[in-house]
Amino acid sequence: MRFRSKRYRKDAEKASSTPVSIDEGIRRLKSFSKTKFDQSVDLVCHLGIDARQADQMIRGSISLPKGIGASKRVIAFCNEADAEAAKAAGAIEAGADELVDKVQKGWGDFDVAIAHPSLMGKVGKLGRVLGPQGKMPSPKSGTVTPDILTAVKEYSAGKVEYRNDAGGNLHVVVGKLSFADEDLKTNVLAFIDHVRRLRPASAKGQYIKKVCLSGTMTPAVHLDVSAVTAE
Repeated sequence: MRFRSKRYRKDAEKASSTPVSIDEGIRRLKSFSKTKFDQSVDLVCHLGIDARQADQMIRGSISLPKGIGASKRVIAFCNEADAEAAKAAGAIEAGADELVDKVQKGWGDFDVAIAHPSLMGKVGKLGRVLGPQGKMPSPKSGTVTPDILTAVKEYSAGKVEYRNDAGGNLHVVVGKLSFADEDLKTNVLAFIDHVRRLRPASAKGQYIKKVCLSGTMTPAVHLDVSAVTAE
């Protein structure tokens, strides 16, 4: 049985399993015990999809309107001629053969890898290294693109990637607890609206079944799905 701290158990009593409005959900989340750091706010959507079917996979990336309150360490696999421009745009490392070799030898002190399509022949061999870490560049997530500079700027500023897990759940960071309530609400609604527009044609029944908000160290608060999707 997983151990829960006294603080967590106390906060769980406030969380309640009864779905609440997004405004009440944010208020309740902020009423939980304070920590010494600014917790990230996570959104989880349980979707009515068959995660075993490739045509029902929900995957991509999005720049939330209010940001997520954090920057990311980005590297760019690009031609050497574009490497300096990529670094100026925010990449901590950029290049081709030398960067591929560095990553292949075990260096992984970065959050996101961007790649130009022309270099995927070389970057492809990093699949065994980057794949398990969730860092392998992919066209579906927007990390394989000819517009390296724009991608580097967006991901450095906190653009978030998402991909459903085997249970049909999407996990994404939508901000920090220090965000204004209205800013958190704006990000939550923006992401849910984005996901709603991605509904696979083959998905049957209710699409967005459950939505939860939680902090890094807090219980989850269930949001009223009908209210959230209607706003």
